[in-house]
Amino acid sequence: MTTTFTDATSVNRRLFFRRGAAGIGVAALANLLKENAHAAVDQADPQLESEGLHFAPKAKRIIYLCQSGGPAQHDLFDYKPLLNQRNGSELPASIRGQQRLTGMSANQSSLPLAGSQFKFAQHGQSGAWLSELLPYHREIVDDVCFVKSMYTEAINHDPAITFFQTGSQIAGRPSLGAWMSYGLGSENKDLPSFIVLVSSNQGGQPLYGRLWGSGFLDSRHQGIQFRGGADPVLYLSNPKGVSSSRRRAQLDVIGQLNRHQFQRELDPEIESRIAQYEMAYRMQTSVPDAANFADEPESTFKAYGEDARTPGTFAANCLLARRLAQRDVRFIQVYHQGWDQHSNLPKQIAGQAKETDQASAALVKDLKQCGLLKDTLVIWGGEFGRTPYSQGTLKPGNYGRDHHPRCFTTWMAGGGIKPGISYGATDEFGYNITEKGVHVHDFNATILHLMGIDHERLTFKYQGRRFRLTDVHGHVVNEIVS
Repeated sequence: MTTTFTDATSVNRRLFFRRGAAGIGVAALANLLKENAHAAVDQADPQLESEGLHFAPKAKRIIYLCQSGGPAQHDLFDYKPLLNQRNGSELPASIRGQQRLTGMSANQSSLPLAGSQFKFAQHGQSGAWLSELLPYHREIVDDVCFVKSMYTEAINHDPAITFFQTGSQIAGRPSLGAWMSYGLGSENKDLPSFIVLVSSNQGGQPLYGRLWGSGFLDSRHQGIQFRGGADPVLYLSNPKGVSSSRRRAQLDVIGQLNRHQFQRELDPEIESRIAQYEMAYRMQTSVPDAANFADEPESTFKAYGEDARTPGTFAANCLLARRLAQRDVRFIQVYHQGWDQHSNLPKQIAGQAKETDQASAALVKDLKQCGLLKDTLVIWGGEFGRTPYSQGTLKPGNYGRDHHPRCFTTWMAGGGIKPGISYGATDEFGYNITEKGVHVHDFNATILHLMGIDHERLTFKYQGRRFRLTDVHGHVVNEIVS
């Protein structure tokens, strides 16, 4: 498609780069604007415009259960009996090598190995090892692929979680959900394609809106945060005394003014503003319907746990995620904080597991029962792992673990993932990867692949170069794809 500018003085720099950019996602944006005469598709990839995807997708939607803080894999998934046998002894220098440490443990006089105080056992036909902290996970091990060889370069929380969510340790890039919205658009015109749910639990590393931001992509692709309570989206409800018909009339007038401004300035963000106003109007009906659990049977709350009755809890957000998946929301991000356990780990991680174990497992089982798991990709994991040695003094029944980017565990289920397998392995100390390492870029490349997208072709031209989620890296982990 060729775009001709007839009046150079009326074209701003943003529009020039936008219309000069060739990406696969612009065509999908029209899904949100089909009802509006001002909708426009510029420079769409001809293949994607006609077929919608690079190849047949395994998944249609994603639910990402992001465990902020770095869950300790040695106490949850990665069973290392040698740590118990050598509890208190020094981490061998040959194992550590030249790996850098954080400032929190770099000055320790010793790095004493800390065996997990929790018991492990094998479960399911797959024989997956699980800690006693995860009794409900036992019921889903044959539906899950445990990736035990994840690794990253980031050693501190902010760059590490930013890396997973945006493909860069430096803030400002589009988030994974925003890339999905840009590349695939929405299947539900009454709800955003990218919705964010944050647990109401207190403490842990802070979370920022830029983790679900759109970066240099159009602002309509940013995640929309739903909050717990009667009003999930701020300022969505009509003010007192304003009827729905009056709001509709207001939006019509505002829309006319915005379209007039667009014709004069040709700023694409004006189109986004119009689309967002229209979406907000439709959400006045769709959001209360999705967030109202009154039609859920008692068996649902028994499965997810009593916390699911309290808006904003992790359990309630998992249940809401399933309801949003049923309404064809493309990308649902669920954040849960509090996994940063540098000290007093046994007590703290037990509390975290109790808050998340039942609902995480219930979500997988619920999706399976609803027939949605086959095309819904569920992801569970944090930004890095924890060390096999104790941060600070190792005490009987008490220890802490520092940040460890070299190896950690995540799991995936549904949406084209091979069920009932463990992929990759770490050494007997759980310090280094010994088999089949999976980098952050490989992880994101695989996620895009499952959604029918070639990660090397999902690009956006910005400030003279083409950007993509995986930068210039990443390989699809085909061994875990069914």
